[in-house]
Amino acid sequence: MATPGPQKVHRYGNEFKLRAVQMSQQSGVRIKDVAATLAIHPFMLSKWRKQVRDGELVGTPAPVDTQALLELQRLCAVEQQFKRLQQEHELLKKAIRFAFDPKPKSFALSGQTGTPILYN
Repeated sequence: MATPGPQKVHRYGNEFKLRAVQMSQQSGVRIKDVAATLAIHPFMLSKWRKQVRDGELVGTPAPVDTQALLELQRLCAVEQQFKRLQQEHELLKKAIRFAFDPKPKSFALSGQTGTPILYN
């Protein structure tokens, strides 16, 4: 539950916004990952990207740290691989459960005596 009272609003400079937009426009990088790296909400970064497209936010950003950009790209690749491995793991668990579950045995009653007959 939110606490009543004044909320702290962060103000970011144009240079920071432009650098964030520039980082998010690199190939192989997702907005979500850039936002997480910069500790901002992805919606805020999307809003800044729109402001740059519309010409509301202009300027020349400082050069992007290539090491940070490479790390973001590596993080995206690792997350995709992790997600695929999780899906494979879940599929294997289901296959193992299916293979080792005992088959339910069905019973039928003998027409003559009324005693149960076991079918496999």
